[in-house]
Amino acid sequence: MITFNYFQPTEIRFGYGRLKELGEVARRFGKRCLLVTVPIFPEFENNYNQAKESLLQMGIEVFHFDGVIPNPTVEVVTKGAELAREVKAEMVIGLGGGSSLDTAKAIAVAATHPGTCWDYLYFRETQPTNKTLPIIAVPTTSGTGSHVTQVAVVTNSAERNKSAIFNPIIYPRVAIVDPELVVSLPPQMTAATGFDAFTHAFESYINPKGSPYTDLLASEAIRIIIQTLPEVIKKGQDIELRARMSWADTLAGLSIANAGVTLPHGIAMAMSGLYPHIAHGQALASVYPAIMRFSWKYAREKFAFLGRQLRPEEKDLSDDSAAVMAVEALEDFLKNIGLRKSLKDLGVPKEELDLLAERSLVLPDYKSHPYVVNLVELRKLLEESYE
Repeated sequence: MITFNYFQPTEIRFGYGRLKELGEVARRFGKRCLLVTVPIFPEFENNYNQAKESLLQMGIEVFHFDGVIPNPTVEVVTKGAELAREVKAEMVIGLGGGSSLDTAKAIAVAATHPGTCWDYLYFRETQPTNKTLPIIAVPTTSGTGSHVTQVAVVTNSAERNKSAIFNPIIYPRVAIVDPELVVSLPPQMTAATGFDAFTHAFESYINPKGSPYTDLLASEAIRIIIQTLPEVIKKGQDIELRARMSWADTLAGLSIANAGVTLPHGIAMAMSGLYPHIAHGQALASVYPAIMRFSWKYAREKFAFLGRQLRPEEKDLSDDSAAVMAVEALEDFLKNIGLRKSLKDLGVPKEELDLLAERSLVLPDYKSHPYVVNLVELRKLLEESYE
């Protein structure tokens, strides 16, 4: 047994109908909240109304910021922070997918500190303090794990760059994980967010910074997602399948909070900064096959575990054979869930592959891969992923 640390301060309230407890939870932190969401649309309206009603019933004033966009920008966070200061919000509640949760976290920092959220990225000398507003996270997708992590991802549009605040102060105080909130998620979003959860689990699992604790969580998440994701894409109203994905997403989030992600996330983050129209889960899916082919030999036992999960009928293969099988089997899995697309399919300009390669080595994620690539090797992986 190796020496390791594990830290998780978020109270998790998991189960059907738990959204009704939002007001009770929020009352701990004050009587004025900023509720952070995307603009209200028909499929989301019921979730929003339930959340607001629960808060109002407990005497909490609700101020609504509905400016969240996919790949939230510094400008969006700044607008939300201005509103939080104006209404004297005592807490920030993120209701929605990863973009809403990340925006809520970043607003909690920007509303209480000088400058913008971009001034508090993970590598800055100045970091968020305990002035940061309390955060409550209520996910309505099963993919980002943001409800149990210390990360808020933000895009700087002017720089075409995506980075993150990474600090324990932005762990949500409470996460309400109610699978009933996810049933309206359309199939394509279910696939993309579900694969994102898979990558969190798998990259934690192969990460040299992992531990027996994160391996336990990540391997269970991998098993659940492989068994459940293809089915829930077809049967989105099946609440039991949604609950399984919500649980897997939470396990994967707990894993990355303590182990971290690897090379594919560094590339996907760079892609989102350069090409904000590409969904994060789809960005990951576009580069995974090439990275799998390149990487299996550097983490044979764990790739073998994946291979046996993807094709349990071949569980008696040797580790080497099962690890090689994992590469082909995952590509089949991506085809099955509709995410097997190339960089060209996603509209990445071929003339910008050099730029994408350089940007993919900015975040430290690649340094935690079982094999640390150099720029030439990474450029070749992108070339393989292009067609």
